[in-house]
Amino acid sequence: MAWGPTLAEDGTTFRFWAPDRDAVTLEIADGDAVPMSSEGEGWFSAKAPVGAGARYRFRLADDLTVPDPASRAQDGGVHGWSVVVDQTYDWRTPDWHGRSWEEMVIQEVHVGALGGFAGVADHLSAIAALGITAIELMPVNAFGGTRNWGYDGVLPYAPAESYGTPDELKALVDRAHELGLAVFLDVVYNHFGPDGNYLSAYAKGFFHPEVDTPWGGAVAVDQAPVHRYFVDNALMWLNDYKFDGLRFDAVHAIENDDFLDAMAAELREKTKGRHVHLVLENEGNDAERLHPAAFDAQWNDDFHNVLHVLLTGETSAYYADFADRPAERLARCLGEGFIYQGEGSPNHDGKPRGKPSAHLSPTAFVAFLQNHDQIGNRAMGERLTLLADAQKLRAATALLLLGPQIPLLFMGDEHGSESPFLFFTDFHDDLADAVREGRRKEFAKFAAFADPEAREAIPDPNAHETFLQSRARPGADAAEWQDLYRTLLKIRHEQIIPRLRNTTTIGAEVIGEGAVVARWKMGDSAILTIALNLGDDVVDFPAIEASPIFADNEPGEGASVAVWLDR
Repeated sequence: MAWGPTLAEDGTTFRFWAPDRDAVTLEIADGDAVPMSSEGEGWFSAKAPVGAGARYRFRLADDLTVPDPASRAQDGGVHGWSVVVDQTYDWRTPDWHGRSWEEMVIQEVHVGALGGFAGVADHLSAIAALGITAIELMPVNAFGGTRNWGYDGVLPYAPAESYGTPDELKALVDRAHELGLAVFLDVVYNHFGPDGNYLSAYAKGFFHPEVDTPWGGAVAVDQAPVHRYFVDNALMWLNDYKFDGLRFDAVHAIENDDFLDAMAAELREKTKGRHVHLVLENEGNDAERLHPAAFDAQWNDDFHNVLHVLLTGETSAYYADFADRPAERLARCLGEGFIYQGEGSPNHDGKPRGKPSAHLSPTAFVAFLQNHDQIGNRAMGERLTLLADAQKLRAATALLLLGPQIPLLFMGDEHGSESPFLFFTDFHDDLADAVREGRRKEFAKFAAFADPEAREAIPDPNAHETFLQSRARPGADAAEWQDLYRTLLKIRHEQIIPRLRNTTTIGAEVIGEGAVVARWKMGDSAILTIALNLGDDVVDFPAIEASPIFADNEPGEGASVAVWLDR
């Protein structure tokens, strides 16, 4: 059976999966209570003569009412009333069919930090003019409180009230399409947040308690109702809201490849005729999931991690996996995609991680220098503008934007923001205390925060000021950074993107301490060469007769990069 309400001219049918309950009552605000009929296999249903805007909830006991886990909107937060939503919308761009994957230059944004759905819509013109072709919204579904990264969501079908209404989210997508921008949504199918998750009160079978994840028992996607819950959610975002793609958060924590493959197949089948892109976050570096019939690409943490070591010299925590021979590891990343392709990983207790990836197209990897995780999971939320030499960061940015992997930026990168992006929540009472102290305990293993007084300086995730500080503001050198991004993106659109389809890797090699050169055969047989030096020593770049299509600094003047396209 389908999850959630179905709206018709003569009323609304409500469905609810509660296999642990013998009886459920539908309550309509300002209306009657309606006993729900058992449909078997844990499903209950009821019809009521109400339409769009009606508020409802389910009563499980005298002292327990819960929202619809498939609520399309909430009134009063995740503990409040669910709202019946009419999903019809008068689209201004009904003929939009998306953009090809090769055209993607993606900027990740946090909706709350930009002022809600309307605030993001106001942000779009500037990034489209710069040459960005897509935005990716961090999760927007309902969570406890009014501010959150989004990964503590508990009602996956309902846009967060503090961001705006369902129609305002559709208006944001519509505006993006008017500007030629694709829109991605980050969805979380591996866990639920700690505030407002009532599933265990009536459907313990939604989880496998014996399968441990960082958030508790794994979601039971092998169970038919749970499988449908998430697949139908993905279809809602793609069809009702017309998102152009989804990024699936931490699928390694789902631990079910059959679910991922079946979901991808159904999403492809039910969005035929459109450019719809499916992207994974997968710590397992599972190359077998990456082919156009299933998932277009994976976020390549290896690319970020090794470049972070080269840019900052940091080698603690997960950067320990990339501390040894970083230039050699970068060459493997540029030449083969993943760095870890089955080797033992120090940060994973020496256990092997990854599968061979050299056969994959470079566009099967989403590359980035920063994202919400890599900034926000730092204790103080510092960006690379504060951690790295500016010239080295310019060179790495050229590699990101002119290389054949699909580039992803984080909001604020384009104007050299020095604002932190901190971890923030809006929890209260004991949960707020637990999150605050857990955050500080997490960093106790770092030398800089070994002293308890130093840990007290880590911003309280629940403080409103922590959220306010996380709004990206232009840096002191904003104009110079914007000029660099504009220049690089113009070259990418004119010289790289038209040749990206069917690009293959020729290889990459180390040419000095912190220096590499990589080559690719483009789809039209042109040869793309990028030489990059992030070290402190002078390194000679290869002798190429043609002039570079981009160069920043001569090889003898510190960090440098040069890009050639031999046609």
